[in-house]
Amino acid sequence: MLLNNEEIIAAGRRALQIEVEALARLQEGIDASFVAAIRLLAECRGKVVITGVGKSGIICRKVAATLSSTGTPAIFLHPTEGLHGDLGIISRQDLVIAVSYSGNTEELIKIVPALKRFGLPLITLTGNRQSELARISDVVLDVQVPREACPLGLAPTASTTATLAMGDALAAVLLAAKGFNEEDFARRHPGGTLGKRLLLRVADIMHTGPEIPLVPGECSMKETILEISGKGLGIAGITDDQGMLIGVITDGDLRRALEQHENLLALPAAAVMTRNPKRITPTALATQALAMMERHAITSVFVVPREDDWQPVGILHLHDLLRAGVV
Repeated sequence: MLLNNEEIIAAGRRALQIEVEALARLQEGIDASFVAAIRLLAECRGKVVITGVGKSGIICRKVAATLSSTGTPAIFLHPTEGLHGDLGIISRQDLVIAVSYSGNTEELIKIVPALKRFGLPLITLTGNRQSELARISDVVLDVQVPREACPLGLAPTASTTATLAMGDALAAVLLAAKGFNEEDFARRHPGGTLGKRLLLRVADIMHTGPEIPLVPGECSMKETILEISGKGLGIAGITDDQGMLIGVITDGDLRRALEQHENLLALPAAAVMTRNPKRITPTALATQALAMMERHAITSVFVVPREDDWQPVGILHLHDLLRAGVV
């Protein structure tokens, strides 16, 4: 091992400091060119085609993914493949972002004229504003860094970090400019946690029909306990003659009632129930149901058609939210 522990730590910190310096310089360079790039991207009616090779190509793929997930359709085009048929993905409504730190990457220099023949706007991310690629671009975003974090100054490190950060900045500002919100993001990530939190409705996971634990108010406590146990939700809704919800009895209510009544099993459910139970509608977000449960320290909530209604059409338990991944 050529380095001792202290030298390893010092080298790691030095590499990170170089990257921090690169990002600080990048921040200072946000100017009218950045504004022009955002306006071009916001006006694009097609997709954003991002192209680059090597390490820049890897960055291109990530920037394309970030743009797509935040409301701007984007794809990666390898310039070599583009010259051999993949230009077929291009439409005249698209916009091109070319990424090359040197600005003289041979593959890009070859493909850009073909892209320009489509009349597409070209934004270039480069560390060389005097390069051939910069010269033929509509907008140039400078991602030059003072030095690379690589001790040899050879491997793209700080420069790729700066380029990736510039791509993130474009996506972040474009997101705000388009009014893209959390629900839009969730629609593009329906399988993710955020998608579940923002799109899942109470109606999607509630228990309905015979799964709802309900007993009439005149029902005996013995029958009520059987209903609570049989439905397995730790609760029973108590209804009046019209089937409207007038109260609930939970496992906690049963424990408290046992302490107060010697002849509990002989009592009607209405004598033990807690009145005015919490309710929620089927169209409410599952996260709203979770917030209600947390706020009132309950584990179940009955579902009614409207906020001013007392007709039970479902019930939601905390375990349902857990299984759905909302919690």
